[in-house]
Amino acid sequence: MDNLAQELKIKAALRGEILTDDATLTKYSRDASIFEIRPEAVIFPKNAQDVQNVVRWAAQNKPRYPELSLTARSAGTDMSGGAINDSLILDFTAHFKRVIQIEPQTGQDANHAGFTVVEPGVFYRDFEKESLAKNLILPCYTASKSMNTLGGMAANNSAGEKSLSYGQTKDYVEEIEMVLADGSLCTFGPLDDRQLQQKLKLPTLEGDIYRKMYELIRSNYDEIMAAKPSTSKNSAGYLLWEVWDKLTFNLAKLIVGSQGTLGLITKIKYRLIRPKPKSELLVIFLHDLKPLGEVVAAVLKHRPESFESFDDHTFKLAMKFLPEMIKRMKGGIISLGWQFLPEVWMTLTGGVPKLILIAEFTGETEYEARRPLLEAQKEIQTKFGLKTHVTKNQAEAEKYWIMRRESFNLLRQHVRGMHTAPFIDDIIVHPQELPEFLPRLNAILEKYPQLIYTIAGHAGDANFHIIPLMDFKNPANRLLIPKLSEQVYDLVLEYKGSITAEHNDGLIRTPFLPKMFGAKMAGLFAETKRIFDPQNIFNPRKKVGGTTEYAMGLMVKS
Repeated sequence: MDNLAQELKIKAALRGEILTDDATLTKYSRDASIFEIRPEAVIFPKNAQDVQNVVRWAAQNKPRYPELSLTARSAGTDMSGGAINDSLILDFTAHFKRVIQIEPQTGQDANHAGFTVVEPGVFYRDFEKESLAKNLILPCYTASKSMNTLGGMAANNSAGEKSLSYGQTKDYVEEIEMVLADGSLCTFGPLDDRQLQQKLKLPTLEGDIYRKMYELIRSNYDEIMAAKPSTSKNSAGYLLWEVWDKLTFNLAKLIVGSQGTLGLITKIKYRLIRPKPKSELLVIFLHDLKPLGEVVAAVLKHRPESFESFDDHTFKLAMKFLPEMIKRMKGGIISLGWQFLPEVWMTLTGGVPKLILIAEFTGETEYEARRPLLEAQKEIQTKFGLKTHVTKNQAEAEKYWIMRRESFNLLRQHVRGMHTAPFIDDIIVHPQELPEFLPRLNAILEKYPQLIYTIAGHAGDANFHIIPLMDFKNPANRLLIPKLSEQVYDLVLEYKGSITAEHNDGLIRTPFLPKMFGAKMAGLFAETKRIFDPQNIFNPRKKVGGTTEYAMGLMVKS
C-alpha cells in the first residue's frame, strides 16, 4: 500500500498528508465501537480541492483496486463502527477546522436567531465558545460534546440533552457542501419547484442525482412516508421521508445521518437558536426502576427542556475518579470538591440510587423556570414518595451534567479488563410506553446474569443507552451480541420504536435495517446508495450491504 499511497500523493497532487506508519494505522483502526479494522492509509486533506482530487483518483482507480474505498472521519467517537474501514481513511480534524461564520439574525425569534458556516472537523467544544460569545447555540449537541465534531453530528444525525425540546441535527442543517462520486463539488439545500426544475435539467452527476432521487421519492412517496419512524428521534436508514414536503425538495436532509456513504462533506450551514437565560435543575433519585415509566410521564407533563438519566454504576465511577470529574468543571478545585461531599457520603454509606434523573427547566425569568420545576417536584414527592433535590447554583447543577455527559467516557477509560460494548446502546420507544416496555426489556437482560451493563440516556425521549461491559476474550460473550441484539430489537420494533435514535447504523446495526423497515424500504436505501455512489466508493457496508457475519468478524480481540 505504500506504493499506492505514493501514487495517490503524486497523481492526485495533494497538499495534505498521507500516512502509512504503524502507529497511525493502529490508531485509526478503532473508533468508540466494538470493532477494529486496519486501514491501508490515512489521508489528511488540506482543503476541498484535496478532497475532490482524492475522490477523482479513487473513481478512476476503482476498477484496478476493487476494494478501494474512502471513509470520512473526524473525532472518531462513533459507537457503531461508522468511522473505520479497511482502505483509505480521510481525517478532517487536521485542516478542516474553521468556523467560517457565525451571524446573529435580527428580527427572528429565539428558535431562529442566527446561523453558522463551519467545516466538518470543527470540535463542538471550540465552536460553542464562539457561539456563546454571541448568545447563540446549536441545541442538538451530544452528551459527548467535549469530544465530538460538527461534521460527525451531521453524519450521524446526532441528538442530545436538549433534543427533547429542540430536535435532532436534521432540524438545524440548512445547507451541506459535499464532494460527489465524480469529484465534483455540490451544495445541497432547500429548493422550491422552480429551482428544482433547474436542477433536474443539469447535464452533470448532480443533475442525475436530482432526477433519479426525485423519481424515486415521487414514485414511492406513500410507502416512504409510512416508513418514517414515529419516535421523537431516529438515525436509522436514509432519511428519505425528510426530503420532499411537496413545497420544498431538500437533499441536504438526506445527507444528514448518511454516515459519509453518499459523499464527503466539506462545509455545513447550521441554524442557531438563542438559549433561554435562566435554568433550574431538579434531581430525582430512584432506588427501584419499576416506577421509571410513570415518573417520566409525570415529569414530562411539566415540559422540562431537558430530561436525562444515569445509573448507579456511572455514579460510582464518578465518585471513584472524582479528581478527574472536578477537572472537567469550571472553578476552583477546593470549592468544587465541596460540591461533591453529599455524593461521596452517599457512596460511602451504600445508599446509591439505582438511577438518577435530572430535569432541567428553563425560562426568560427565574420564576418562569422555577414554577414548573416546583410543580413537578411536588407531584413526584406526593405520588411516588421519591427523594428529590433542587440544585442551589450553577456549580452544583454542573456536577450532575458532567456525570451524565461523561458516563460513557468514564467506562471506556477506566474499567480495566472489560470493554464497553455498544451494540444495544441507542434504542428508543415512545415515552408513554415505558411502563410496559421497560419491564419486558429488563426481563430480556435478566436472562443473561453474566452481563454487567450501565444505563444512561435521555429519559424524556424514552431513548436509553444500555452499555454492557464485556470480556471479549470470552467466546460466549462474542456470540451473545447478535443473539441479544435480535431479542432487544424485536421488542423495540414491537413498540414501533427505532433501533437507533442518534448513534446511527454503522457496522453494528446495518444488518438489522431490513427488519426495521422491511424489504421494500431496504431496497430503496440500496437504490439511493447506487444513485449517489455507483462504484460503492464511500464508506461501504454502512447503511447498505452490511452483514452480521462480516461485522462480528471484526470485533476487537482483547
